[in-house]
Amino acid sequence: RQSGRRFNLFLKRRLRIDKRHESKDSIFFRDGVRRIDFVLSYVDDLNKEWEKKLERRKEFESNLQKAGLKKKKKDKKESEDGKIYFVKIHAPWEVLITYAEVLNIKVPIKENDIPSMVENPLDCMLAPLRLPEKVMHPEPDYFTAPFSKDKQELYLINDESTFFSPSMRNRIVNYILTRCPYGTEEGKKKFGIKRLLNNGTYSAAYPLHDCQYWKKANDPNCDNERYTLYMEWARFLRFYKEQPLDLIRKYYGEKIGIYFAWLGFYTEMLFLAAVVGLICFLYGLFTMDENMSSKEICDPEIGGEIIMCPLCDRECDYWRLNTTCESSEYSHLFDNVATLFFAIFMGIWVTLFLEFWKRRQARLKYEWDLVDFEEEQQQLQLRPEYEAKCTQKKKNPVTQEMEPYLPITSQAVRFCISGTTVLFWVSLIIASMIAVIVYRLAVYAAFASLMENTQNLQPIRGLLTPQLATSVTASCLNFVIIMILNFLYEKIAIWITDMEIPRTHMEYENRLTMKMFLFQFVNYYSSCFYVAFFKGKFVGYPGAYTYMFNRWRNEECDPAGCLIELTTQLTIVMAGKQIWGNIQEAIVPWICNWWGRRKARNNPENLYSRWEQDHDLQTFGPLGLFYEYLEMVIQFGFITLFVASFPLAPLLALMNNILEIRVDSWKLTTQYRRPVAAKAHSIGVWQEILNGMAILSVVTNAFIVAFTSDMIPRLVYYYAYYENEDSPMSGYINNSLSVFQISDFPDRNKPKLNPGNFFICRYRDYRYPPDHERKYLHTMQFWHILAAKLAFIIIMEHVVFIVKFFVAWMIPDVPADVTAKIKREKYLTQKILHEYELEKLKERLCQGDKRATEKEFITTEGRMELSRAM
Repeated sequence: RQSGRRFNLFLKRRLRIDKRHESKDSIFFRDGVRRIDFVLSYVDDLNKEWEKKLERRKEFESNLQKAGLKKKKKDKKESEDGKIYFVKIHAPWEVLITYAEVLNIKVPIKENDIPSMVENPLDCMLAPLRLPEKVMHPEPDYFTAPFSKDKQELYLINDESTFFSPSMRNRIVNYILTRCPYGTEEGKKKFGIKRLLNNGTYSAAYPLHDCQYWKKANDPNCDNERYTLYMEWARFLRFYKEQPLDLIRKYYGEKIGIYFAWLGFYTEMLFLAAVVGLICFLYGLFTMDENMSSKEICDPEIGGEIIMCPLCDRECDYWRLNTTCESSEYSHLFDNVATLFFAIFMGIWVTLFLEFWKRRQARLKYEWDLVDFEEEQQQLQLRPEYEAKCTQKKKNPVTQEMEPYLPITSQAVRFCISGTTVLFWVSLIIASMIAVIVYRLAVYAAFASLMENTQNLQPIRGLLTPQLATSVTASCLNFVIIMILNFLYEKIAIWITDMEIPRTHMEYENRLTMKMFLFQFVNYYSSCFYVAFFKGKFVGYPGAYTYMFNRWRNEECDPAGCLIELTTQLTIVMAGKQIWGNIQEAIVPWICNWWGRRKARNNPENLYSRWEQDHDLQTFGPLGLFYEYLEMVIQFGFITLFVASFPLAPLLALMNNILEIRVDSWKLTTQYRRPVAAKAHSIGVWQEILNGMAILSVVTNAFIVAFTSDMIPRLVYYYAYYENEDSPMSGYINNSLSVFQISDFPDRNKPKLNPGNFFICRYRDYRYPPDHERKYLHTMQFWHILAAKLAFIIIMEHVVFIVKFFVAWMIPDVPADVTAKIKREKYLTQKILHEYELEKLKERLCQGDKRATEKEFITTEGRMELSRAM
């Protein structure tokens, strides 16, 4: 035994010595020529399924070799922990060109000769924001064409080892891995690396980063793109610099590139909204002392003499209006004339943002060779899961080939189960919101009693009213419930989407997106909708209050209005979500990686190989980008749907997004394994969601200004019911409060004590006094105000919608220069291809090839003429 241990120790030392000759930054096999395109890892776990996993791996790796891939296995004794096996995979040239044709990958055929855009005269001013040209444009611009094995002479192939970029190579290898079979189980053919990862046969599958992020690799063949991205993009100190979108696209693929392009453009557009919102906020701040309503509330001779009816039954006392002095002053910050202007401005801003993004997206589609991608996507093979689970086949009417399909009956059953599940979870959110409302109603009396009887709270009682204390605690409770439901629903949404068996990857993402967004929409916005449109609207009046479940009395708004409470709710949920999101995105992965790398710090740096370094990083899964979009779209809803109540929301979003871009880039570059490159020509279904929210935002903001703020009642009083011509707004507070005779209180509502021996109390409504023949019924002023609110909604919606549609019509979706470039490139590409075919035909004719007939020659020349004419 002792001699055996010595031999094992000698062998392990020898392996470590051999390993020293292999650079830890190496992304090549030991020969230094063949590139490592993908790495598989697994651990030998000697359980009851060990033999089955071993058999699967043997079959899978054997089939990979049959597909043409080269592999090399690293024994577990060579790994740092002595437990993990690594399988390094290389795709030879023949495999790459075969699957490049299958995937319709576009490659260079000629350097672009179209002149670049005219220089911007402001470029000299924007120079501090620019990155070096080599970083912004890492490779020349080319005319491209889909790759074909038979036309290799046509393409600009200078070096076979670098012709396909690493992102293209890992995309091709991943395509093979997802479709490679590994045997038959339970009478069904099994294939795909995803299944093998799910059942534990392999522990990880990932492409390699090209170097360490904090320093360049020693290998001269390494591009060091990860290092460049970290130094020029992922550090927070570069927050003011533009993003190197072409380099991001080259390293991570078009799908991640278009996300950062959209996020950067959204952040740029937020700057304008944030500036206008800040100006509107400052207007409210500087005119706070001129607000007649808060002046009257704070005046001891007016607000101090007005006795208000109790805000809860039995336990609450009568109170003086001037106790809400501070909150009424702060409400003016958000409830003023500038609020109306900002609501209209944001309706137009949303349209400008979406229309200009379409133009930016069209330019990216041209620059990144994605113009024909939509058609290509339809021609790509089905999802491996769809092919595996659908045993029945039918002829595709387009390709005329047999392909799997899911029967209509099976689809109907799956959709019914899916729809029922989504409705159940949406109902659960509504139930939780009702529970929070019940909490608000139940604790209000407790807060009122606590603040009345606790001497320590007397100094802050003017600022922290029972309404505000209830609103803040309810908002925090609501935020916690939101986070818990989000965590649970994510698992359910993925499960039911998998159960539906979508046909393509795009279909899968679109279905999951709609489910998750519907849930998140209800989850995040339901509480804001309650405060904005329901709270204080169905209260009744003293002696005839309305009750929820015949037990809890409905909430009333503050005498200064409900807008300040909506602002509080919006701020807590929006800011809380952003802070929590950044903690999840940055701190959690860093802690996990720090914990995972703790063993490596005890070993010499040159023994910690590139594949082991990447193995210890976090996984950026196929839904990683989905969650990034979801986070930003939910934020977009906060700054559009309820922006009339909080003009500073775009400023908060801008500050968050400046941080978000750097956090996302930092975690992607330093904390996550390199994602598999994927193509995308747009932001997908998110574009339609943003369009829908833009239209809904006009409606919600019109209703907020009309029904949640006090603007319309003040305007009606100013023009129709003023009492003093010299100061039309004086007397507004007294006019907006109705009178109730305390002796009319039923026992259920009547306070236990009346130490002031008050005979009447006031409440917020427009009703006739107790001595009027129409006692406690609505006055004519109430109906005038209601008519004015409805008229305002109709006018504002029509004005904003007309302006929106006019702006959208005026701005073309595709810039004129991009349209011209697309046509020019198509023409030149067709010309080059046809000239190539003509030359090949001439060669065959000269060589006496009988198959190259005169008719074929004339046809090719005809196509060239047609190309020129087009």
